[in-house]
Formats: sequence, C-alpha cells, structure tokens
Amino acid sequence: MKHSNPSTWPSLSPLAEWQSSLNAIHLWSQIIGKIRLAHMPSVNHYWHSTLYVSARGLSTNLIPHSNGGFEMEFDFLEHQLHIRKVTGAHRSFPLEAMSVADFYHKTLEGLKQLQIDTQIYAKPVELPDPILPFPDDVEKAPYDAEAIHTFWLALTDVQRVFARFREDFLGKVSPIHFFWGAFDLAVTRFSGRTAPRHPGGVPNCPDYVMQESYSHELSSAGFWPGTGLGEAAFYAYAYPEPDGYKTAKVLPQEAWYSTEMGEYLLTYEAVRNSPNPDEALLQFLQTTYEAAATYGNWDRKALERNSK
Repeated sequence: MKHSNPSTWPSLSPLAEWQSSLNAIHLWSQIIGKIRLAHMPSVNHYWHSTLYVSARGLSTNLIPHSNGGFEMEFDFLEHQLHIRKVTGAHRSFPLEAMSVADFYHKTLEGLKQLQIDTQIYAKPVELPDPILPFPDDVEKAPYDAEAIHTFWLALTDVQRVFARFREDFLGKVSPIHFFWGAFDLAVTRFSGRTAPRHPGGVPNCPDYVMQESYSHELSSAGFWPGTGLGEAAFYAYAYPEPDGYKTAKVLPQEAWYSTEMGEYLLTYEAVRNSPNPDEALLQFLQTTYEAAATYGNWDRKALERNSK
C-alpha cells in the first residue's frame, strides 16, 4: 500500500466552529437511519439500521420495498439529500441551513411523492434529555458545507484503514458502517462466544437494543467527528472488558485509556500529524484488538488469517 502523509488526511475545523452544523446533521442522519430501520429485514446487532460511507457522502444502500427498492444518500459534494428508486424516479432537496423539522418534513414529502409509505419513531435516540421530537424541533440550524465536506473526506480515509484492518480476521466481523445513534464510523470483531447481558442505560434507547448489540463478546473500534470525546477522535473498547485490558501496551504512544469512558482513545490530529497516518491508525486498531483478544482468551489461531 502506498504510504500516506498528513497532506492526504484533511485538517478538520475546530469543533466549536461547526458544532451546530454537526448537531444538525447528526439528527438528520437519525431520520434517514430510522427510515432504513423501518424497511430493512432484521440483522443481528442492529446492523440493518446503519449507514455507509459512499463516493459522495453517506448512503443507506439499497432498501427493499414492495413498491420498488430505494436508496437515500447525503451528498456532501453537491450538498443534496437524494432519494432514488430502482424505477429511475428521483427526488432531492438542498442540504442547507434549516430546522430538523424542515428536514423531517421535506424527507417524508419526497418519499410520499415516490409512493413510499414510511412511519418512524419521530424522536432522537442515544442523546440525553432534553430532546424534541423531530417535527417539533423548529429552530433553524446552520449548515457549514465546507466543514461537512471535509468531515466526509476524513471518513473516506478512515474507511480505507478500517478495510485494511478488517481483511485479516476470519471470524465474525461487522461491516464498516456508520451508526447514526452516536454518529460514528465503526468496525467490530467477535470472539464467537456469548457475552453477559448488557445492563443498558443508554439515554433514550431501549435496553433491548443494547442487549442485542452486545449479545456476543467483541472488540470494537470507531471514529467520532466530535460527538464522543469533544474533538475528532478514534476509540476502541472490549465488551466485556477482560482483566488487564486497560493497562495493555497500546500504540501509537499518543493513545490512552480513559477510565471515565471505559475505552482507549486517540485523537484524529495525532493520527493526521504522524509520519504515516494510515500506519498510526492501523497500530491503534491492531494493538487494542490484541489486548482484547489476548486478555479475553480468544482463539486467535482460529480467528486470524496470519496468526502465529
């Protein structure tokens, strides 16, 4: 693989400069994700609800429907929300400063025009109170097109490294997918064993969702643009967390274990400014996984392509 350098990883704006825009597209993504969830057949760990990095932004991929399959995509190049049916019918509207209520109504109207009947739970999830149902959130929010475009470019870099990390695992492994609840890109490996029942307790999220999501032992890693740590950062954790995990030797040296959050963290800037960002992130993914697998007594010879 060609070595990367900082110039190939975009510089993200300080979060304070686009926090309001990030908050808005987070809620918009929940509306789109809930529409996908309403129509997709169930898949374990709620993988049927997620979005995916596309060549233009974030996409639902093809959603089955009795009246013709359809796809919804945030286009962060031309800043449009696209709804496309397999029949060739298409509706779109500009992504611009608007309220969550406006986005909600425009989206449902586009679906209605395409004869796609949809009902969703019209309230945000995984966010602490106070939160408003989508139709009631009428405060106009800004839309920083440049910052959002740059965020998407960063996602494409992260996606590339996640794909490289994913390829050597022979066991059960998730797709590389974007969770709209916490607004993060993630990839997860599984030991093959069941896990203790998750206690739940995530704000505005039914416990059964977490219990299904964490039904089996796992090592997960992901990327937040600012919705987790408060700045763009990578995370990694194990569930259940084995003894010894939090004191393992993890690379690169800028990574650390947060006792408060219960996971390893590495800032995006530390990766971007390293001599080889791709390799720095790969080190983080690999060493945090090795900590989970080693201290959790995973059968690494059976699970890893190149295990010694």
